[in-house]
Amino acid sequence: MKKIIIAPLNWGLGHATRCVPIINALLKNNFTPIIASDGDALIYLQKEFPNLESLKLPSYNISYAKNLKWSLFLQLPKIIKAVQKEQQLITDFIAKNNDVVGLISDNRFGVRSNKVTSVYITHQLTILSGWSTIFTSKIHQNIIKKFDECWIPDTENSQFSGKLSSPKIENINKKYIGVLSRFEKKEIEKSIDILIILSGIESQRISLEKKILQEFKNYSKNVVLIQGKVENQQKISVKNGVKIYNFVLSDELEILIHQTELVICRSGYSSIMDLAVLEKKAFFIPTKHQTEQEYLAKYLAKKQLVTFSSEENFTLNLLKNTQHYTGLSSKKTVIYADLFCLFKRK
Repeated sequence: MKKIIIAPLNWGLGHATRCVPIINALLKNNFTPIIASDGDALIYLQKEFPNLESLKLPSYNISYAKNLKWSLFLQLPKIIKAVQKEQQLITDFIAKNNDVVGLISDNRFGVRSNKVTSVYITHQLTILSGWSTIFTSKIHQNIIKKFDECWIPDTENSQFSGKLSSPKIENINKKYIGVLSRFEKKEIEKSIDILIILSGIESQRISLEKKILQEFKNYSKNVVLIQGKVENQQKISVKNGVKIYNFVLSDELEILIHQTELVICRSGYSSIMDLAVLEKKAFFIPTKHQTEQEYLAKYLAKKQLVTFSSEENFTLNLLKNTQHYTGLSSKKTVIYADLFCLFKRK
């Protein structure tokens, strides 16, 4: 059986969750996926696919400060060292396993090889970073050029990613592979008024959770909150009248989203694709200082699809604004075997 390593970045769970439909498609088309990541992303995919082989990669150990751009810049030496270790680990693994025919990296810079076909997944050919956008975008594009192909999870007109994925760049073999989601649209009776899905940087996730629980303290309708904390066991509790899950896996989350009228969450790109496939109304609260999420929220609001606010300005009253927006909607992309025909030993 031909094996393909699929390796999402451990930055929240978005990179891992959007790899789920690709892993399922690989299995359907008689490939054997090998999961490779670290931290919560690895644990999540191990829970989703307990029978698959997995490979632990070096952690980038990115820490966060108020000024995210400056913080990442200062951590570059540490990140580069982790990428080098990552690439050496991948090189050694491929040398020992002749049945590996491909690599699929979701934003992991070191998961590439000259021995097998290497694919890079991203919706950000442009990295928004204020005055340094040209500089950061150029660095990312130069990294992408080292891969055989770049898969962009969006339609060719960049329906959901806007200017992030639309620039024309020479020497990047890019392919728009459509809207990726682990979910399927179904008809399920509504029983939840509001579903809140938290994710992202832990300190900011906790801050938003406290804010939301305070806002919903005297709310009389049915509200469910998913903390996004991947732990050994699922825990369910109730606080301020809100039913709280520490985490849920894809099958259960799919049902919960189907059952709800409105989703409150970060404007992460994987969340946007999932909600579009399930044709949901949403209220976004972008992660503070993450320019990508701030841009996506504004971009989709301008298209009259969703509304949003900052964490500081969020109140229950603002949820009334969702009635003026159409909600997200898209057909799920079916991944066919021809997407994988490029994979081979070189």
